[in-house]
Amino acid sequence: MFADRAKIYIRSGKGGDGHCSFRRELYVPNGGPDGGDGGRGGDLIFEVDKGLNTLADYRHRRKYAAGDGEQGGKRRCHGKDGKDLVLYVPEGTVIKEASSGKVIADMSGDNKRQVVLKGGKGGLGNQHFATATMQVPKYAQPGQPARELEVSLELKVIADVGLIGFPNVGKSTLLSRVTNADPKIANYHFTTLNPNLGVVDLEGAKGFVMADIPGLIEGASEGVGLGHEFLRHIERTKMMIHVVDSAGSEGRDPVDDIYKINAELKNYNPEIAERPQVIAANKTDLIYGDGDEQIKRLKDEFEPKGIRVFPISGVSGQGISELLYYVSSELEKMDDSPVVFEQEFFPEDELIYEDLPYTVEKDGDVYVVEGPKIEKMLGYTNLDSEKGFAFFQKFLKDTGILDELEASGIQEGDTVKMYGLQFDYYK
Repeated sequence: MFADRAKIYIRSGKGGDGHCSFRRELYVPNGGPDGGDGGRGGDLIFEVDKGLNTLADYRHRRKYAAGDGEQGGKRRCHGKDGKDLVLYVPEGTVIKEASSGKVIADMSGDNKRQVVLKGGKGGLGNQHFATATMQVPKYAQPGQPARELEVSLELKVIADVGLIGFPNVGKSTLLSRVTNADPKIANYHFTTLNPNLGVVDLEGAKGFVMADIPGLIEGASEGVGLGHEFLRHIERTKMMIHVVDSAGSEGRDPVDDIYKINAELKNYNPEIAERPQVIAANKTDLIYGDGDEQIKRLKDEFEPKGIRVFPISGVSGQGISELLYYVSSELEKMDDSPVVFEQEFFPEDELIYEDLPYTVEKDGDVYVVEGPKIEKMLGYTNLDSEKGFAFFQKFLKDTGILDELEASGIQEGDTVKMYGLQFDYYK
């Protein structure tokens, strides 16, 4: 069964707790604290596997969790890091936050691997908290909690050209004739139950990937028929070949068919409806009498609107070469970068909006910012990376911490301390 959607629950690993212990050895009367740090929680990672073409693996199992970090041990032993969990998906999978529908990651183009949920940082053992005035610290830091999210996965096929049209107009026949694809072909509606992809190779011209989208019918954008299930697959296409039955072999009017399908595209996504189209007036071999009159009617209706009409026969091959070379030449004029959906939901931003306490105090010449909100942010943020540092700056601004520091009288060049992090303040 072809599966192009799934909804799953994902969780990163919890950081291991720091250990609280003291050195106990014969002839060593004052051993001091020796509690080790907890291990880091595992990351939850998505990665492209080119051998996959459906999301069927995620239809039966719904919960996925990375490994938790182990607790630190005595004698400064560091807890074992939790195991990362890598979830493999087909190229073209879009990962969205389930409730809002916002894009977290698009696994296409250059994005082959993405850490979606960072594991929690391990807690520090009590060895780190010894000071001149507190030589017997009986406190160890707990590990950062795991992060969890419900996400929806949507597979949107990666094709340059999409074949659209009513059922049984010959889309699968055309695809099988011009590519290496082997779609099911029969003379009844809804023969195609899932999108089929094939590569078009042209002598002396650049080839392209073509997708046969299951037949649309009136009301598809509102959930009628099967085609609505697959409208998402034309979202990445740069151009569409609108296949119509020019012979009207099933009693339908080809001009009316084109307007109806375009109306469904517009209802689904107006931006897609504006993309370039070309009309493949198929089944010319079945036209009785004055066939030129049918083709002329299509051309008179649509070519003044900039939509070329090519009379073809998927069975005999007539006119197909001209159609494909025209499509190839049009694609050459377009941006050849793949259609990639931009990230709209950033899991780390949840740290900004969580209602956790923090304090801003002045200790001598140093401004100290502490509290669960700060501790949690530092546990999930890698300040050594450019992205992590940019998030840190956004965190300080959006949570109001910068405003509080300024209200406390901080000046440029003053020192700010946040647990193990220390930096000079500059606007």
